[in-house]
Amino acid sequence: MANDQALDPAERMSRDELAALQRDRLQTTLARAYQNVPHYRAAFDAAGVHPADLRDLSDLAKFPFLVKADLRDNYPFGLFAVPREELLRLHASSGTTGKPIVVGYTRGDLEVWAEVMARSLRLAGARPGELIHNAYGYGLFTGGLGIHQGAEKLGLTVVPVSGGMTERQVQLITDFRPDLITVTPSYMLAILDEFRRQNIDPRTSSLRVGIFGAEPWTNAMRAEIEDAFGMDAVDIYGLSEVIGPGVSQESVETKDGLHVWEDHFYPEIINPETGEVLPDGELGELVFTSLTKEAFPVIRYRTRDLTRLLPGTARPSMRRMEKVTGRSDDMIILRGVNVFPTQIEEALLACEWCGGHFLIELTREGRMDEMTILAEARHNSWDAAAIAYHAEKLASQIKGTIGITARVAIQPPGTLERSVGKARRVVDKRPRT
Repeated sequence: MANDQALDPAERMSRDELAALQRDRLQTTLARAYQNVPHYRAAFDAAGVHPADLRDLSDLAKFPFLVKADLRDNYPFGLFAVPREELLRLHASSGTTGKPIVVGYTRGDLEVWAEVMARSLRLAGARPGELIHNAYGYGLFTGGLGIHQGAEKLGLTVVPVSGGMTERQVQLITDFRPDLITVTPSYMLAILDEFRRQNIDPRTSSLRVGIFGAEPWTNAMRAEIEDAFGMDAVDIYGLSEVIGPGVSQESVETKDGLHVWEDHFYPEIINPETGEVLPDGELGELVFTSLTKEAFPVIRYRTRDLTRLLPGTARPSMRRMEKVTGRSDDMIILRGVNVFPTQIEEALLACEWCGGHFLIELTREGRMDEMTILAEARHNSWDAAAIAYHAEKLASQIKGTIGITARVAIQPPGTLERSVGKARRVVDKRPRT
């Protein structure tokens, strides 16, 4: 375990001390939001609640949720609790499903972000003086700059390579010999493909730890990456609406879920259909309330990510969130069966011939929805004569374990589109009715 002297005071608190801090910070945050953000004032009033009604942490359940539509409806600056002139930075989502979500940061917010990112990197196994290859995108996306500022705070040497230019990624990893890499797990597979294309054994690289996030990924993918590179692969979680990367982090020593930095972000798990708060240990939708954000406080923000809360291990005072298994809003309903892309991914990565790149196509023939899984073979596993056998075997396995009938179309190596940022796993071609 890490030297206690290197930890922040909050990482050494007892649960009772942490709960008292959370209550005080929550009362301050609710009052700040009510006083300075018209949306929260109107929502609280409509729900018949006031910041003074929170006397215990359980009272938070009385307050209304914040959902993604609220963020878009208040585009661009309607949810800020400070004048725009007090912001030092703006970030925004891609806006692929509508108007982008804009978030802002005061100087204090950026200091908190650097603090929780430094904690996350330390929990992942990073130590001052090491070299980190940062392949998250820089710009309006929070990943690149969020990782960067935390790495510098911890005392790492940062290579701000950003995403794309996969051949150059491999060159820099080979030449600079970084200790750590941060990137989306799907793009790490593209980097792995490039190592193999160049006939470089990835196990000869200097990489000791990979820190992967921004999209759900499975333990099967973890095993694939760890075996290929001979390194540890750990999960990081964050989202722009809450702060960016660094909301929670998996320990390289335990690899048993992600510790939430609860002194800054208060988590709840709810039933996604009823909104009821669920006890620790039950699977549901993750909800976050910020406790220290100045510019852009979020109150009971519905992330749509599905997970459960568990007791802390590597950081006993901080609860863990289980690896995100999917999202309540990207769940596929195929002929009455609920399916998540991560379930398909697990089945694919159990196949020796599969290179990890896949796409799920949804179509409708007549009245029936159909699923086709386009799965790419490894370079050294492409066997045209065995394609039909492998496809039939995988389709049968998916039918037996997940309960759906799907077509499997095995693709030649290098033919599916590569994701530089978050992987696009589902293409829905069904007609809108």
